[in-house]
Amino acid sequence: MSIIAENLSYTYMPGTPFERVALRNINLEIEDGEFVGIIGHTGSGKSTLIQHFNGLLRPTEGRVLINGMDTAGKDLKELRRLVGIVFQYPEHQLFEETVYKDIAFGLRRQELTEEQTREEVLKAVKTVGLNEDILEKSPFELSGGQKRRVAIAGVLVMKPSILILDEPTAGLDPRGRDEIFGFITEIHRTMGITVILVSHSMEDIARLVDRVIVMNDGTIEMDGRTGDVFSDIEKLESIGLSAPQVAYLMKKLKAVFPDINDRVYTVSAARDELLKHLKRKGA
Repeated sequence: MSIIAENLSYTYMPGTPFERVALRNINLEIEDGEFVGIIGHTGSGKSTLIQHFNGLLRPTEGRVLINGMDTAGKDLKELRRLVGIVFQYPEHQLFEETVYKDIAFGLRRQELTEEQTREEVLKAVKTVGLNEDILEKSPFELSGGQKRRVAIAGVLVMKPSILILDEPTAGLDPRGRDEIFGFITEIHRTMGITVILVSHSMEDIARLVDRVIVMNDGTIEMDGRTGDVFSDIEKLESIGLSAPQVAYLMKKLKAVFPDINDRVYTVSAARDELLKHLKRKGA
């Protein structure tokens, strides 16, 4: 299930005094099964880009193909089944009387029996780490983290081939963030679907994704393997971004201990590298 953007440009409110170019000649391909991170400042084009992947926005110029399907076509129902987007603070979109009804909402338009619908809802709830006894509760009785999981379950129940998450842990405490990212990683590992994560957290991107796309002023500034992108600290800083904090630490240690590998950008990798260094020194 590939994503291809060809010469994609998008302008908000063209021909008006409020005209703003949000994307400029984007060329991009994301292969089936990739785990990709998208980073960049607010206003860099991240959210505008991902909204093109399921037809919420249509190109001003160029085109976007999802598994060969042009998003400017008419079959948006099938497109949005294939591409699920979880927006920032998705719990604000919860509206049904019960958790069950909220998760099952998208399935109502499919030709499923009530038994089949319940089976799919139970699978989705289990995937996001919730117990089924939560299904008859009002979504508004839940904690922030539980609401977030219910909202994500409502997307997963549609069995998308591409899952896009726009700041999925915004506003959550560290434990809540770790739990959300834990099951997202497990979904990617076990189901093999394409996952696209938009985040301002360099640390989260560094430890989760395999590829990083850096947006700046509506263009793709960098696109490469996670280690390659975060090793180019000067390039990131030139557009006002930064690498994960541990990357700066390892650069400083490299100046003191030349045999240390400074192409390290996660805490766990830094720990392993420092242990190796101590072992080499016989400490």
